[in-house]
Amino acid sequence: MKRGEGGAAADTAGRQRRCRGTQREAILEGERMNTTQASPATRTVKALGLCSGGLDSILSALVLRDQGIAVTWVSFETPFFSADKARAAAAAHDIPLLVRDITPRYLEMMKAPPAGFGKNMNPCMDCHSLMFHVAGEMMESEGYDFLFSGEVMGQRPMSQNRSALRYVEKHSQHDGRILRPLSAKCLPPTPMEESGLVDRERLLDLSGRTRKPQMALAEKYGVKDYPSPAGGCLLTDKGYSQRLCDLFDHQETYTPRELHLLKHGRHLRLTPAVKIAVGRTQAENTELATLVDADRDLVLKVMGVPGPTVVIPNGGDEAAVLLAASICAGYSKASNEEPAQVQVASGSDHRLVTVLPLPPAKAKRYLI
Repeated sequence: MKRGEGGAAADTAGRQRRCRGTQREAILEGERMNTTQASPATRTVKALGLCSGGLDSILSALVLRDQGIAVTWVSFETPFFSADKARAAAAAHDIPLLVRDITPRYLEMMKAPPAGFGKNMNPCMDCHSLMFHVAGEMMESEGYDFLFSGEVMGQRPMSQNRSALRYVEKHSQHDGRILRPLSAKCLPPTPMEESGLVDRERLLDLSGRTRKPQMALAEKYGVKDYPSPAGGCLLTDKGYSQRLCDLFDHQETYTPRELHLLKHGRHLRLTPAVKIAVGRTQAENTELATLVDADRDLVLKVMGVPGPTVVIPNGGDEAAVLLAASICAGYSKASNEEPAQVQVASGSDHRLVTVLPLPPAKAKRYLI
């Protein structure tokens, strides 16, 4: 072999080796791309959804489950709302449910909600932001792919318009990880849809306040029992909100028990430091009794005649106790013309005080 021929052969072999190397890299890269592209289809996508237990929550989960997505619900509890409806929905539709009490974080948010309050003491937008924030923490720690909810754009003009939905997502600190399946086609595509985790074409375009499309979907999915769309949050209730404002105005700290106490009976502010709760029915008397802290509260009852249970949370001085006893007697069947005996109980300690009943018309000035 001539010298020139040997050099040419070596060059040819080198080019072949480089070519084979390039082909091998291309094949490996193609395999990596195929693996990445196939991953949504070859593994189960997991989604964590906020659940109120209402029809929209139910439908949003069923729409995703139809795509083969494994859905789990989370429902939050505070003294202002419970997870009872979510528990019923989860049992009816065989969807796993996680329940979390977020009272401390909720009360901290309520001190100064950035978006403010609604008509009463309802911080709806910041409430939803907080719920998505906590759900997002669970998503990241427990391996869910994204969050979802049953919100429908325009169904609630103040808290479910386009800007409100965007506010909630931004302030949840999980921007781009929240899907609203019932209104997805009315909103910009999410990264989950763009990446193929979710089929956008199988999502919905519901908007507005009409419930007819949801009712048709319910029939399609065989959903028969679901609660009315009326809200279950006490913070939207005028009476409860007034009592809550009074508590916030007069106390720097408060326990969940005191917040639950606001749900029952008439509430009267006797002094800046003392308030009372007066049962209106036998059922309310029973509820009040279950919320008594025997080490801190005083419980009053009129002797010898039917009447209310009166609770003085955290007790009070003697003047306040006597005024509370007069109001207790005034709401009872005792005669307003004669002195009445009222039992004052503190745990296992009992004593009697004698007072003139204060008629409800005169006690009205103390009502919260």
